[in-house]
Amino acid sequence: MRKYNIFITRKLPEPALELLKQKCNIEINPHDRILTKEEIIQGLKDKDGLICLLTDSVDAEIIFSNPDLKVISNYAVGYNNIDIKAATKRKIPVTNTPGVLTETTADLTWALILSIARRIVEGDRFTREKKFKGWAPMFMLGTDVYGKTLGIVGMGRIGKAVAKRAFGFSMKICYYDHHRLSEEAEKKLNLTFISFHELLETSDFVSLHVPLNSNTYHLIGDKELSIMKRTSYLINTSRGEVIDEYALLKVLEVKGISGAGLDVFEKEPVITEGLLKLKNVILLPHIGSATIETRTKMAFIVAENLIAALEGKIPPDIINKEIYK
Repeated sequence: MRKYNIFITRKLPEPALELLKQKCNIEINPHDRILTKEEIIQGLKDKDGLICLLTDSVDAEIIFSNPDLKVISNYAVGYNNIDIKAATKRKIPVTNTPGVLTETTADLTWALILSIARRIVEGDRFTREKKFKGWAPMFMLGTDVYGKTLGIVGMGRIGKAVAKRAFGFSMKICYYDHHRLSEEAEKKLNLTFISFHELLETSDFVSLHVPLNSNTYHLIGDKELSIMKRTSYLINTSRGEVIDEYALLKVLEVKGISGAGLDVFEKEPVITEGLLKLKNVILLPHIGSATIETRTKMAFIVAENLIAALEGKIPPDIINKEIYK
């Protein structure tokens, strides 16, 4: 039985590679960096399948460059990096890795909430620089999380997981989503549905958990930031483009809000220069799903989706199901 030929744009956890090797000849990007369009096209030559990352822009030119391409398996939950219309036109299944990083990303969201409220990163840096001279009543004051109001924008899997973790802090949990949950679901999670405007106006912590699309691009800009309380904090572990980063910089510089915790950026990996100088923002290098357990599970899902498609089956996590109609 012939093995399928596949191209992988970045090295994945070894257990998943071993699974792939059972049925595929694999070629992996040898460079520890994001590939150019030309390099991806070259790598795809004579390949049956592509495993790519959210950082790879897989456009129509790449998709049409190889007439033998049979599947695109994306190592991410999001898939705005892929031209789905072009893939669908060629009846190429595109898959993702939903659900697997829910709890891990919710954990990181809470790490950001606690760290920005209690000035953890700032305090660590201060101590390492040997500036700590002893305890004082007004030294390094942060703010309580317990008993405050948490506003969650986007009540999908991750939004729900973040809400569950708020129980232990006796928080009032408000949310806004285009699709309101059932009364039973709201009661189970102790959620209060309010308007987007009211959520921004009343929340002590605003946490973003929305996909990136035409409705959510720059969902948070000058207007929205001006509505938030001066004592509030903004947390983003969704997509960088959901926030107008320059608008956020301006409001943080004048302390229009107390602070922000960001794991994603508008023009990633480039970060708006002024943010790097501010103490009231935590900047993480997109590590929402970065645990050994989760990244390995993601790799297995990617491999299983790819193999299913190559064997003529409908992949478990197909995005463009219409190609099978």
